[in-house]
Amino acid sequence: MGRLTLNILLSFAQFERELGGERVRDKIAASRARGIWMGGMPPLGYDVKDRKLVSNATEAKLVKRIFERFVAIGSVTLLSNELRAEGVTTKSWTTLKDKTRVGKLVDKGYLYKLFKNPVFVGIAAYKGKHFPGEHRPILDRALWDQVQEMLGRTEPQKRAAQNRPSRAPALLKGLIFADDG
Repeated sequence: MGRLTLNILLSFAQFERELGGERVRDKIAASRARGIWMGGMPPLGYDVKDRKLVSNATEAKLVKRIFERFVAIGSVTLLSNELRAEGVTTKSWTTLKDKTRVGKLVDKGYLYKLFKNPVFVGIAAYKGKHFPGEHRPILDRALWDQVQEMLGRTEPQKRAAQNRPSRAPALLKGLIFADDG
């Protein structure tokens, strides 16, 4: 009888816990659908004030310059090298618990993530769905579309190159070095 009572109580506790989690997830999804910022690291170009994304003028200029420069040179690798040489870093920000997160030097992965983030044209994305955001866009739609087209054109070529077997694999690449490096 004691085990039965314990199992019933545990089942109700688990049900209540799952119900609470479901409510939180539904609340976040509904807020994101309304375009409200729901926390986390703000994207480069924005700061968070009163749970809303507000444009940061200095960072917004940097974001626009990054997008324009990519259109001009057409290479994420060259752009990454250029930005690293300038000392450009990812977003530095302070959490709600007053922990400072210092930015790191920009790399190719960060740039691809930046180029795919629709927040810069005023869109809030959540789990693959896009909603109109409460924040002001940093970029105009034409520049955004141009970058997306350029990325779409290069990604299939990259995938094809990655899937193509090498004609002469360098089995000792990275393992043996000459005296001069």
